[in-house]
Amino acid sequence: MPGMNLTRAEAEQRASLIQRVDSYTIDLDLTRGERVFGSRTVVRFDAVPGQETFIDAITDTVHSIVLNGENLPVDCADGLRITLPSLAQKNELVIEADMLYTNTGEGLHRFVDPVDGEVYLYSQFEVPDSRRVYPVFEQPDLKAEFEFRVKAPAHWVVVSNQPETSVDEQADIKVWNFKPTPRISSYITAIIAGPYAGVSSSLTNSQGREIKLGCYARKSLMEYLDADEIFHITRQGFEFFEEQFKTPYPFEKYDQLFVPEFNAGAMENAGAVTFLESYIFRSKVTEAIIERRAITVLHELAHMWFGDLVTMKWWNDLWLNESFAEFMSTLALAENTSFAPEAWATFSASEKTWAYNQDQLSSTHPIVAPIRDLQDVQVNFDGITYAKGASVLRQLVAWVGQENFMAALKVYFEKHAYGNTVLDDLLTELEAISGRDLRAWSKLWLETAGVNTLSTEVEEAEDGTLARLALRQTFAEGYETLRPHRLILGFYSMKDGALTRTHRLEIDVDGELTEVPEAVGLARPDLILVNDEDLAYAKIRLDERSRATAVTHLGAIDSSVARGVVWGSLWDTARDGQMPARQFVELVLNNIGAETNSTAVRTQLTNLETTLRAYLNPAHAESVRQQAADRLWELAQQAEAGSDKQFQLVGAFARLAHTDSQLDTLEALMSGNTQLEGLEIDTDLRWALLISLSAGGRRRKTDIDAALADDNTATGQQSAATARAAIPTAEAKAETWRAVVETGELSNNVQRAAILGFYRGNPQVTAQYTERYFESVEKVWRERSHEVSTQIITGLFPRVYTQQVLDRAEDYLETLPEDAAALKRQVAEGRDALARALKVQAADMA
Repeated sequence: MPGMNLTRAEAEQRASLIQRVDSYTIDLDLTRGERVFGSRTVVRFDAVPGQETFIDAITDTVHSIVLNGENLPVDCADGLRITLPSLAQKNELVIEADMLYTNTGEGLHRFVDPVDGEVYLYSQFEVPDSRRVYPVFEQPDLKAEFEFRVKAPAHWVVVSNQPETSVDEQADIKVWNFKPTPRISSYITAIIAGPYAGVSSSLTNSQGREIKLGCYARKSLMEYLDADEIFHITRQGFEFFEEQFKTPYPFEKYDQLFVPEFNAGAMENAGAVTFLESYIFRSKVTEAIIERRAITVLHELAHMWFGDLVTMKWWNDLWLNESFAEFMSTLALAENTSFAPEAWATFSASEKTWAYNQDQLSSTHPIVAPIRDLQDVQVNFDGITYAKGASVLRQLVAWVGQENFMAALKVYFEKHAYGNTVLDDLLTELEAISGRDLRAWSKLWLETAGVNTLSTEVEEAEDGTLARLALRQTFAEGYETLRPHRLILGFYSMKDGALTRTHRLEIDVDGELTEVPEAVGLARPDLILVNDEDLAYAKIRLDERSRATAVTHLGAIDSSVARGVVWGSLWDTARDGQMPARQFVELVLNNIGAETNSTAVRTQLTNLETTLRAYLNPAHAESVRQQAADRLWELAQQAEAGSDKQFQLVGAFARLAHTDSQLDTLEALMSGNTQLEGLEIDTDLRWALLISLSAGGRRRKTDIDAALADDNTATGQQSAATARAAIPTAEAKAETWRAVVETGELSNNVQRAAILGFYRGNPQVTAQYTERYFESVEKVWRERSHEVSTQIITGLFPRVYTQQVLDRAEDYLETLPEDAAALKRQVAEGRDALARALKVQAADMA
């Protein structure tokens, strides 16, 4: 809709007129019922006299607009923006309006706990949704002080960015008054309100200042909240970041709140971070998820400096927030927590895999992305902005040295505290401290897209030594950039059943061909591993002998990071059609039992499932799928009792089980007739088994309803939605399609759960929805919110792997209008995945 999508040009024009925003005073009335809440906002700002501009406000009803004492017509508001004519040099704007609660996880989200009927609210404002709660100049460079006053039911708790100064009680309501914030951007302001339960603690920071800590959740989840562990990781993060940055924590307190139906992993609201509730563990979870939660806690804490204290001027420099927080969270994990031994192996398995996959889509973009408008930035919270950016920062730190890197950041934070920056501001400080020319480095790494491939050229002498070793760098078509890489060459040979490193060479790679004279004369190892220790960002191709060694002995490599590099190399090789998909299946099944890094196990089981679903040639796909699921069950039975490996293997088997005998095994697990020592069929695992049995046609809607009656919680409702959608009948699929695509009646998390189940079960039942998808998605994109429409566009892209569907997708993309660039990108990513699947299927037959 016009006015919904702020363009960069509009933001720059407005910033030239609004010379400074001093403050917002925001009164919210949360006692008005379940649909709307009251919002009264006073904005004080300086402007160029006589000019006209607008303020953003997504409203239900605007009651009054007063600019500098003059009443403006309420029709200056169109529901999205409010026109402000004839500005003065000093301005005071007062707007009273009714705003809408949402159930999409955007703006002020309203949730009713099915356990006790209590109402919980939380705000989510990134990218452009503070305008859903109060009128605001919604762009990151118009920072201001924000003072909140919130009227709420008396039994509620209200949390905001700052501590409260007072709480005034009036009969059955309370008014919470909060201190004004420092100068921050509107997207990191926050209001969390409801009968949340909390645990308090504190720490003393590097200045000797006491920082109060809070950890909050819904009352019905508090028995599962391990607040002590959250506080422990938080303290380790404070200690590490303040020591590295030589810059104290910039806010007064630090609350962490676990909120319902959250779309992302977490959000870095200044002093009031919100997290998704999946990080409260009511049932057994993998070690990978526990580590991911720790990384997320550290990621959001790093944002207090990167993004909150110093903020990008416009969203093209979003990486100044996300890439830094992603890199720093893993660095903190590796250098100051108990997760240290596996931190970089986890980074390799998770972030690197995500980055390489994203960088090979047609939608790839430079880390410093061209952002024309809000629609552009909303789809750029991706593997480039987060994972590739973090990977490239690791390469930069290796190049300039960590001490120099952190010293430059200290100056950067001091110089730009509570302000806004662009890329050049950071490069200036890094160059001054390190003495290196970073402009050329930036152009190659930050301002161009695509991933390079490094392959080895090996010549062996008659005596078994290396006569020549060289690295050849290539680029993908359309991304003609060769980059410098600082990396490690590892030589690995079999010794006593282990594949152990015998030599380590640290080299610089630049240009198309790099000779490695240091290797000449060394004994030819069983495996030459390019990018050992995983410092570089590049796809790796192993030479023929090294690949054969890796396929046979991957599990015997005695370094989890080295294994991660090899896993990634062979996965890329399979995805590029240079290794039969069947061979990748065998690789995983033969080596996953020896993998010790939980995230690597999780990633490779996911890759295995992708391969079995999409990459096998149809001529033999079904037999390979049956054999793979049977083998996973064998591995689960062989795994150590009660281990993370056993738990993950059982989950993978459940997701892949589809034959009568495999479903019989799930039935026996569910009933207890078959038991694995150490494996508890707890609440969430029971749901996972029920979902798989539903997909296999073994459960009906009445069975799911009965299970929900036993677990009528938010998580239970989501699992039930997945199970119902998974039932392989035309009626179940039609009901899911109606609720998700046609009526939009589901909340964001329940919708997401239903989409997860839609393509489970017999694929013939959902084949008919291919054409309906292309007929529906533009309407969905135009009428639904970004978060909700993205779930549908990406999650319901057809899973029929044929040339006809690829042609239909290509034709559809050609018909999209110019104003639908964000939709085009999302559909194009589905098209890319389909095209890759067909390519890999063809190679699998060869």
